[in-house]
Amino acid sequence: MYVIGGVAVTVILIYIIRLFSLQIMSDEYKRNADSNAFLKRTVYPARGNVYDRNGNLMVYNQPTYDVLFVPKEIEDLDTAALCSTLNISVEEFRQRMARIKNRRLNPGYSYYTHQKLISQLGPQDAARMQEKLFKFPGFYVQRRTIRQYTSPNAPHVLGDIGEISSSELERDTTGYYVSGDYVGKLGIEKYYEEDLRGVKGVEVLLRDARGRIQGRYMNGIYDVAPVPGRNLTLGIDAELQKLGEQLMQGKMGSIVAIEPSTGEILCLVSAPSYDPGIMVGRERGNSHHRLEQDPTKPLFNRAIMAAYPPGSTFKPAQGLIFLQEGITTPQTTFPCHGGFVIPGMRLGCHGHPSPINFQNALSTSCNAYFCWGLWRMFESKNYRNMEESVTKWKDYMVAMGFGYKLGIDLPGEKRGLIPNYQYYAKFLGPRWRALNVISIAIGQGEILATPIQIANQAATIANRGKYIIPHLVKEIEGKDVDSKYKEWKYTGINPEYYEIAVKGMRGAVVGSDYGATCRRANIPGLDICGKTGTAQNRGVDHSIFMGFAPMDSPKIAISVYVENGGFGATWAVPIGALMIEKYLKGSIAPEREYLIDQISNTNLIPYEYKLRKK
Repeated sequence: MYVIGGVAVTVILIYIIRLFSLQIMSDEYKRNADSNAFLKRTVYPARGNVYDRNGNLMVYNQPTYDVLFVPKEIEDLDTAALCSTLNISVEEFRQRMARIKNRRLNPGYSYYTHQKLISQLGPQDAARMQEKLFKFPGFYVQRRTIRQYTSPNAPHVLGDIGEISSSELERDTTGYYVSGDYVGKLGIEKYYEEDLRGVKGVEVLLRDARGRIQGRYMNGIYDVAPVPGRNLTLGIDAELQKLGEQLMQGKMGSIVAIEPSTGEILCLVSAPSYDPGIMVGRERGNSHHRLEQDPTKPLFNRAIMAAYPPGSTFKPAQGLIFLQEGITTPQTTFPCHGGFVIPGMRLGCHGHPSPINFQNALSTSCNAYFCWGLWRMFESKNYRNMEESVTKWKDYMVAMGFGYKLGIDLPGEKRGLIPNYQYYAKFLGPRWRALNVISIAIGQGEILATPIQIANQAATIANRGKYIIPHLVKEIEGKDVDSKYKEWKYTGINPEYYEIAVKGMRGAVVGSDYGATCRRANIPGLDICGKTGTAQNRGVDHSIFMGFAPMDSPKIAISVYVENGGFGATWAVPIGALMIEKYLKGSIAPEREYLIDQISNTNLIPYEYKLRKK
C-alpha cells in the first residue's frame, strides 16, 4: 500500500512540476500558440536626420520595402509568378531560399518567423508586389527607410548603413538586432548608431484558422509605436566642405578645419573621395567592391587614418618645449650656415640671415634652429640622463595631442607616432645619442602625425596652449553631447610662449627680414597665421600647410596635406588660404577665383596609381 501510494504521489508531483515548468517558467508554448493566432510585425523607426552647422539638411530618409515570408505559411507557391512579379529569375529565387534556410549563414532562421527574401525594393516594384500578395500566402511587404544625401560630399564624415553582418550580430549584447536589420557601417552613422537608429515598434495582427491576416488585434491597443532616431547637427559647414572637396580633386590627401573655441570640425576632407549616394540601395555591395579595388583607396579616411611625417609644421611644438624647459629663451639664437652643420653631419636648410631666434626661425622655417634646440635638450645636464630628457619631451608632445588618438567621434582614428627612449634603444642600442635621431627635430624620421592632429596643433596655438578634442557632432536632439567634447585640455606650456609662436607664424605670411614661407596666404583683412611643411617622401615630397585666422580672435584653424604635392607653398598654402577666406568671408574674392579652377583642375595623383586604376 505504501509503495503504491508513494508511486502515485511521485507521479502526481512530477506532473505538477512539469506543468509548472511549462506554464509558468517557460513561454515557449505560449509563443507557439500566439504565433498561430497573432502575427507580430516589426515596425522600423525612421533614422535621425543629419544637418550641418547652419541647419542645412545633409542626410534624410527615403522609403524602401522588403519582401518577407513565414515558411510555415507558404501554400502551393507559384514560383514562376512570384519571380516574375519580383523581376528575379527562378534560379536566383532558389539560391536565396537556400541561403535563408542555411542556419550557418542565417543563424536566426525559424520555420515560424519572418525571413527576408529581398530587401530595398523601389516603390514601383513594391506596389506591384502588394497588388498580387493574395496570390502568395505567407509573403508580406514591409516598409523600411534608406538614407538619401542632399549632395555628393562628405562621405567620410557621414558614412553609410548596410545590412548587419553575422559578426556584428554576435557582438550585439542588447538583443536589439535581428538578421536583416540595417546598421551604421562607417562615419557618424556607425559612431552614433544608438542615437540615430531609434527604437523599433510592434504591430500585432490577428490571424484566422488558415493563417490569413484579419486585421489589427483589438484595434491596435497592444501595438507599440516606434520611436524615431535622434536628429544630429554637425559642426560641418556644408559649403566649406564642398569647396574643400573641389580643391582636392585629382589629389591624394586631406583638409581638416576646426573652430578653435569649440573644437567643432568645420570640414573634414579625404581625397580621393566618392559620392555617398552610390552606397545606397541594392547596389551598395557592388559599389563598395569597386571602391575597395581602387588603388587610390577612396574608402580610406586619410584625415584620421593616414599617419604622415608632419615636416616643418612640427617645428612650433618643438620650439615651445625648448622655451618651457629653459633650453632656450625668446632671445636665444642659433647659427644656420646652410643648415645644421657639425663635424660628420650636415642637415641642409635654405638661405636666410643667421644667427636666428625662435620667432624668426618659424617665419623662415629654419631647420638648424630646431636641430640645435633638440640636441641641447636631449643632451642637457638639466636632467639626470638622456632617458629623462627624452621622456619629458615625449610627455609634452602627448599633451599637445600627438602620439595617441585624439578621440574624434569617428571610428578608425589612428594614433600616429611619437617615439620614446625605449623605442630608440630597441633599434639603435642602449648607447644611442641625439645626433642619431636629429631629423625628428624637423618632423621627419620616425615622427608620424595624422592630419587631424596637425589641425589640432593649429587650434592649440590659436588658443595659446589649450584645445577641446575635435569632434563632428555639435548637437544631439534631446540629449547632451559627450562631456569630453566640452572640456579644455592644456599643454602645460606658458601662454606667453605661444604668443611668440603666433607672431612667428604671422611673420611667415606677411614676411620679415628673415624671409617668409606662406606669402600666398596673405589675404588682406584676414590676419592669417601659417606654417608650411615639405615632408620628404620616396617619390615627390608632400605639400603641407597649417594655419589659423584671424590672429587675435581665431575662428578657424586648418591643416592641408597634399601627397606628392612638392613644396608646402606650392599647393597646400593656396588651398588653405582659400578655405580660410571662404569660411570667414562667405565667398572668394573675384581676383582669386581663378585659383579654384587652377587647383581643382590639376591632377597630382602619381602616374603609377592612374596606370593601376586603368
